Amino acid sequence: MTASAPRNALADPGSISLYVHIPWCVRKCPYCDFNSHEARAALDEPRYVAALLADLDADLSDFAFVRGRRVDSVFFGGGTPSLFSAQSIAAILDGCRARLRFAADCEISLESNPGTIEHDSFQGFAAAGINRVSLGVQSFDDQALPRLGRIHSADDARRAAAEVHAAGIAELNLDLMYALPEQTLAAAITDVESAIALAPTHISHYQLTLEPNTLFAARPPPLPDEDVACAMQELCGARLAGAGFAQYEVSAYAGSSHHCRHNLNYWRFGDYLGIGAGAHGKLTDPEGGRVLRTAKPKLPRSYQEKAVGPGRLGTLETVAPAQYAFEFMLNALRLNAGFRWQQLTATTGLSQLDLALLCAQAEARGLLEIDADGARASALGYRFLNDLIGLFLPDDGGQKLAKQGQINRSRLP
Repeated sequence: MTASAPRNALADPGSISLYVHIPWCVRKCPYCDFNSHEARAALDEPRYVAALLADLDADLSDFAFVRGRRVDSVFFGGGTPSLFSAQSIAAILDGCRARLRFAADCEISLESNPGTIEHDSFQGFAAAGINRVSLGVQSFDDQALPRLGRIHSADDARRAAAEVHAAGIAELNLDLMYALPEQTLAAAITDVESAIALAPTHISHYQLTLEPNTLFAARPPPLPDEDVACAMQELCGARLAGAGFAQYEVSAYAGSSHHCRHNLNYWRFGDYLGIGAGAHGKLTDPEGGRVLRTAKPKLPRSYQEKAVGPGRLGTLETVAPAQYAFEFMLNALRLNAGFRWQQLTATTGLSQLDLALLCAQAEARGLLEIDADGARASALGYRFLNDLIGLFLPDDGGQKLAKQGQINRSRLP
């Protein structure tokens, strides 16, 4: 199986996304395996803003082929980006706009913890350019929240959602977990009902999983069994659908006009720059025919020191062509609509013929549905998505990826 020089994933090859990582939070949650660090002292926001922009300058210098591409989405993730002031968020966006070409309707998202929001601060974030907020609610059960390490209450979440609406921010996502410690089916449905009542435009509903190197992995809490978790997913999904939130990805529900454009770019194997401590990026070099992955230093202190110093910041990896099919399927099959063959070729250089045998095996097992335009996971394949994606693991290095858990994550980093 060979791959020709790939091109950018999106219909417009001039587009790209930008991910900005702000690594600090008030408290590390016991289930969290993201690159987040407790803020034990006052944050030096100007220093980190300067490091972010120096990081972006270095990427634009190293990867000149991304210059001129239109930025369709920006995502501030963490950590808890809302710990930063609106003035700092504005400074980051202003600096990025001075270096990159933003689309007129660029989607600009900010992750926020309801427990870190001061009254009316969403007005400031809106003025800075934020037009989409993702609130990490996780649950509306005030007994469950402390067990998850959350610092907010259900009322805090309700107030935060009301303030997002009052600020005129059009897009609001609520993050919800299910299969929480000792959670009942009724409690999971109540959480969904509570979320719907806050009039979000998007709901992310994902199962709590025990990720390696987390407190929950070291000391597992009592979780619902697999059958109960499946029932939670099915019944909560049905309730969301009844309220107009259609599932378009494993853990994402929204009306068609409110899909998260930034995450869709990830799932479609699109290109994105990643700046910040621990941030990752994926870039396609059209002239060299290479897919590149970048990773920045994880520790905030090291990142800030190296960002303004000489030399390459972080690591650079060229993805082996043998990995293209797996990396594409890893995310594309998460989407209910699956993928188009034309998209596969544009992003990886592979064709339907290249994957005919693997796709036929998946179809024969009832895991994949294939037509002339593309393919998608069947209902059975969606239920056993890890098994379906695992069929596309390459012989060389595939087992390492599987052992690292990269095909067993409930949401994207």
